[in-house]
Amino acid sequence: MSGNEKIMIVGAGLSGAVIGRELALAGHQVEIIDAREHIAGNCHTERDADTGVMVHVYGPHIFHTDDAEVWNYVNDFQTFMPYKNRVKTTSNDAVYSLPVNLHTINQFFGKTFRPAEARAFIEEYAADKSIVDPQTFEEQAMRFVGKDLYEAFFKGYTEKQWGCSPTELPASILKRLPVRFNYDDNYFFHQYQGMPQNGYTDMIGRILDHSNITVKLRTRFERADDADIGHVFYSGQLDGYFDYEAGRLGYRTLDFERFSYDGDYQGCAVMNYGDASVPFTRITEHKHFSPWEEHAGSVCYREFSRACGPDDIPYYPIRMVEEKEQLAQYVARAEEETDVTFVGRLGTYRYLDMDVTIREALDTARLYLAKKADGAAMPAFLHRPV
Repeated sequence: MSGNEKIMIVGAGLSGAVIGRELALAGHQVEIIDAREHIAGNCHTERDADTGVMVHVYGPHIFHTDDAEVWNYVNDFQTFMPYKNRVKTTSNDAVYSLPVNLHTINQFFGKTFRPAEARAFIEEYAADKSIVDPQTFEEQAMRFVGKDLYEAFFKGYTEKQWGCSPTELPASILKRLPVRFNYDDNYFFHQYQGMPQNGYTDMIGRILDHSNITVKLRTRFERADDADIGHVFYSGQLDGYFDYEAGRLGYRTLDFERFSYDGDYQGCAVMNYGDASVPFTRITEHKHFSPWEEHAGSVCYREFSRACGPDDIPYYPIRMVEEKEQLAQYVARAEEETDVTFVGRLGTYRYLDMDVTIREALDTARLYLAKKADGAAMPAFLHRPV
């Protein structure tokens, strides 16, 4: 097809919206479809009718990045208000700060360590120095913080979150969680952190607001030849695109028990529950995600993690070792397709933060425009999942 093609994008979340915007700006006609009744995917936010609280409908999304271009990009469509994610955790009837920091260590062990003293204590007396090359989540935690801190803050939470023993999970999961030997309780360490003043759905709506973009909700994608479609960008489930012919890839899903409260329920946005005896992983109080607003009432979620069934919303790709062969089959099938590129968390079966999602969407759109200008084929993946 010569000239600017008509583009089909499956999914009106961050990946689809950003790719669609970039290609629309380049003159392409873009049709974006989504099976849900709203845009923004799992980032969807809406005002609670009773309290006025901005609710993160599918669980909290906190924007953090070191990518200046991505930060400037989102700020073109929404004012981002300053926000620091300060997580607390309840363990054995006490409340601590996460990530593990100097305050956590001193409180937990009943000490008054200075930074160097705490570092020496953890290394000498707490950490399991017999573990030289940690392979599992549990080994990494034992080597990192030792048995007591691991069992208080990580073991039970991880079992609930992933539905398996930490001995079955790779060490790489824990490597993302820092230990700080100072009193910094900001959960993230990125240069740019914030929350969109009017919510993510408003931001994504502004990204989609272009005369070359058409959005169709409550519309499912069906694989069929369409002479009018030049290329498809698919952000749905990779295995779902192929009708699960090699079986379903593993995901965890979330159930939310929503409740209201007259006042301030827990005094913070996120309270984890590390004890295995507590069935939920955390409680989120959504008005604290917009601290520049004032609300008398409150909306909270108790969050439960479980295996994702066929009719559930997939949240977290599990990527267990035994799935590698199955994933490789789907990647090979995807690379046999023509005029389809798989994008986003579901399309590439990778856990992606929002900033990485936007970065990859921008890069994908730019690669498509460059390939088209050169008359070259667009790859199935910007980053291969295996």
